[in-house]
Amino acid sequence: MRGIVASGTVVLVVLGIGNHLWWLAAVALLYLYTTHGRGSPGTPPAGPGSPPLPDSYRAYRDRRDRQAKWERRYRRERPFEARRQTREKSR
Repeated sequence: MRGIVASGTVVLVVLGIGNHLWWLAAVALLYLYTTHGRGSPGTPPAGPGSPPLPDSYRAYRDRRDRQAKWERRYRRERPFEARRQTREKSR
């Protein structure tokens, strides 16, 4: 979805070279996507000074713990591959 919106915006900007109404259409497209788009829950995002929402933080912790568990399991079951990946990452 993000790619479609980005390519649509680029096309509208290119068309806007001759007609400024296309620029307005591009801005309207970006505005609608940011306010009502797929990734927007409909509520304004939390600012840097506001505390995180409890449910989203709990979900974040669950995902982080689950990912750490899988990474520990992977390192335990495939020690040589894990060491190789660690070496490549440090380069």
